[in-house]
Amino acid sequence: QVQLVESGGGLVHTGGSLRLSCAASGIMFSRYVMGWSRQAPGKQRERVAMITADGGTRYEDFVKGRFTISRDNAKDTVFLQMNSLEPEDTAVYYCNAWRPVDDDALWGQGTQVIVSS
Repeated sequence: QVQLVESGGGLVHTGGSLRLSCAASGIMFSRYVMGWSRQAPGKQRERVAMITADGGTRYEDFVKGRFTISRDNAKDTVFLQMNSLEPEDTAVYYCNAWRPVDDDALWGQGTQVIVSS
């Protein structure tokens, strides 16, 4: 079964940390660019970070220095380490996979992150 399953969300105080995980199944994980996006209530979904198959990373300015994306190709899993969390980081976080060769794209169901002030 082709799917992405996120985990690790929850409630944390301002300044706290969370580590999100996204486990992929049914795809050749190492050939996909993996990414995290988020959607806050009443707002559009926005990209947070991405990591290429060979480990190159890119971050949006609002998470630079606070979030770290990584991947374990042996475990078909991508991670998002989130530090120094702020209430503005409250959102549903989605994992996505993208295969450049044919534009195949997948999305997970999302995991809720709530940062209390």
